[in-house]
Amino acid sequence: MAALKTLVLGGYGNFGARICRALVGDEATRHHIALLVAGRDASQAKALAATLGHGAQGVALDHQAPGLAATLREWGVGLVIHTAGPFQAQAYNVAQAAAEAGAHYIDLADGRRFVCDFTAAMQAAFTAAGRTAIAGASTVPALSSAVVDHLCAGWQRIDSIDICIAPAQRAPRGQATLAAVLSYCGLPIDVWDGGRWQPHSGWARPTPVQFQRLRPRLGAVCDIPDLEIFPAHYQARDRVTFRAALEVGLAQRAFATLATLRRWGVLPHPEKLAWLMHHAGGALDFLGTPLGGMVVRVAGADARGQPRRRAWHIAADNDHGPEIPCMAAVLLARQLAVGQPLPTGAHNSTSLLTLSAFAPEFAKWGMVTDVVEE
Repeated sequence: MAALKTLVLGGYGNFGARICRALVGDEATRHHIALLVAGRDASQAKALAATLGHGAQGVALDHQAPGLAATLREWGVGLVIHTAGPFQAQAYNVAQAAAEAGAHYIDLADGRRFVCDFTAAMQAAFTAAGRTAIAGASTVPALSSAVVDHLCAGWQRIDSIDICIAPAQRAPRGQATLAAVLSYCGLPIDVWDGGRWQPHSGWARPTPVQFQRLRPRLGAVCDIPDLEIFPAHYQARDRVTFRAALEVGLAQRAFATLATLRRWGVLPHPEKLAWLMHHAGGALDFLGTPLGGMVVRVAGADARGQPRRRAWHIAADNDHGPEIPCMAAVLLARQLAVGQPLPTGAHNSTSLLTLSAFAPEFAKWGMVTDVVEE
């Protein structure tokens, strides 16, 4: 079987570079993948490709420029992995170009509208092309849904799902990721709470969150696809919440202050501060550690109708936390490369992967997981 020519867009970025290293670093599948590291800066793309070896090539590519489909077709690309965020304000031009070029498509999008509207927008194009397109192949909803599926297997009912990510202060931060979270800071977010949709303000009013191997942190509501997908997918009766808990309380309260300023109309576009905060954020690193993690808590009724509360925790030390958002895309790309079938057409990543599929990746990076009966 010929190697799948895989183009990683944003390939030398915070997440793209990790995906590139993972794809060429796996002995079982590296011979099935011909890697193209792509981005606007040819020198950076070629420099990373040179360090990767195994035939990786660096190429210059602006995904917003016209003629993207023709370029992909000319290069013989069979899979596009789109990591060039933020996705909150993006259209589907990269996915459309992939479909026109006859390529599969995977992205790391965490934008709620981008992921939730993806299937309706792109189904016809990828069905006609006979190719697979997957949006949101990242921590949410790919990993988060795999965890819920594992925790609630066989249950009669799910009442609540509460998720919180807890990045390490000293872990590498991407400016695009920061711009994405700032884009909804202080805006009303529809959250399924109390059995109905209610507005919650993004990054405002942080509340305490408990972890198994991390110190307690303050977590604030974030706008991610799970908030819209999970209530229907799991028929959650009471609530579905998602929070982010920064390690340094001062940083968490700074986001809450920005949220307040936006609600007051003083700071209408906090995402414009992404560059400044990205470069200044390191000033607080001395207060943090290289330990981050995540918790998913569920409550409901098990197969016998008995009330249950369970939680899944993961702890990622040595600043390895940013590997987690890359794992789903890597796992799905490997499946395509070795010819394992994925559903044709356009989909979000909910329940496409099992939690056991992630286990070798967790072990590779020394990450520790716990399932706790609460």
